[in-house]
Amino acid sequence: MKVQYTRASSKDELLQILGLQKKNAIASVNKQDKQNEGYVTVSHSFDVLKQMNDACPHIIAMDGDLVVGYALVMLPKFRDEISILSAMFEAATELLGDKKYLAMGQICIAKDYRKQGIFRGMYQFYKEELQNEFDCLLTEVATDNQRSLNAHLNIGFKVLKTQVSDGVSWELINWDWS
Repeated sequence: MKVQYTRASSKDELLQILGLQKKNAIASVNKQDKQNEGYVTVSHSFDVLKQMNDACPHIIAMDGDLVVGYALVMLPKFRDEISILSAMFEAATELLGDKKYLAMGQICIAKDYRKQGIFRGMYQFYKEELQNEFDCLLTEVATDNQRSLNAHLNIGFKVLKTQVSDGVSWELINWDWS
């Protein structure tokens, strides 16, 4: 297996992202996998995913023609497209000041490809591709999604704030590239 990192550029790649997202959605993952493997919270429509990609293409990990991982790129102008992220963007304005930032919309790796360095590889590629345009990368992780939170902290993210939104505790985290 030779995984390649690139930017999403086709309808097929976007559809594969949505398929991987659906398999790993919180509603699709059993309790043990939620704890051990993590999960994704947001389900995107094809239209929103494509609009985000057209504005700034998503990062994907490819094994041949198969998308085996993705890290969504979300410019702040999409803040109103996904209501669960509103509180994150409100806090970003307060905490990041005039820094030029983007949001990591979601990261996911196919179950058979986990624990092979793809998470770190996608984030390294993300930074290489976008650090000349942006100062930092912001995201939030549900406090109870410890696998994901620890993985992000190991990459270099720092917790800016813990906040509760709609009864869920979130860690607002930032990776400063400056």
